[in-house]
Amino acid sequence: MNEAPPDILFVHGLWMHGCVFALHRRRLLAAGRRSHVYSYPSLRGSLAGAADGLAERIARLERRPLHVVAHSLGGCIALLMLARHRPQGVGRVVLLGSPTRGSYPAQRILRVPLLRHALGQVLPQWLAQAPPEVDPALEIGVVAGSLPIGLGRIVPGLPRPNDGMVTVDETRWPGARDHIVLPVTHMQMLWSRACLAQAVRFVDTGAFDHAPPAA
Repeated sequence: MNEAPPDILFVHGLWMHGCVFALHRRRLLAAGRRSHVYSYPSLRGSLAGAADGLAERIARLERRPLHVVAHSLGGCIALLMLARHRPQGVGRVVLLGSPTRGSYPAQRILRVPLLRHALGQVLPQWLAQAPPEVDPALEIGVVAGSLPIGLGRIVPGLPRPNDGMVTVDETRWPGARDHIVLPVTHMQMLWSRACLAQAVRFVDTGAFDHAPPAA
């Protein structure tokens, strides 16, 4: 009998809830793979609290190894969690469009008093701190998007390439084992088959599929 593949834990981004991964989770279940979600208060909570809560969520899940796939701000929380806790049995980590090296739109919105509250506390706290020190032995893969459609476009001067919210350069975490750019928007990562396929490819093998699509 074939052994079941390791579980995947999804972590959502700003303004979201774990339910945004419903389609990805159904696809994984159809493929015989179990998954879980971690939901946290992305507006009223704190960065450290979200990271500690993620570590607690992982501790309650028994199957190991456990891989983590995190979207947008969720990837920043996953990195801080790894720096603060390094839970036993955590496998590979995939960051989907995570602004690990800053956020052009957010920095400009924070300068406007009437708008800054829309970002809550977690993202500004990430932007205000130095990058956390994550064990280089951890296998981290990064997926970036290059289809520039999204709310970030309302902020003039968003550098390209970007996914409509986060620039490709802002996703380049220095400790990543692999990095790939897909023609998707920031939000499209939550339902894109190609994005899920690349995430699964990395958690299973430690590398993305960089082969060009068949003609």
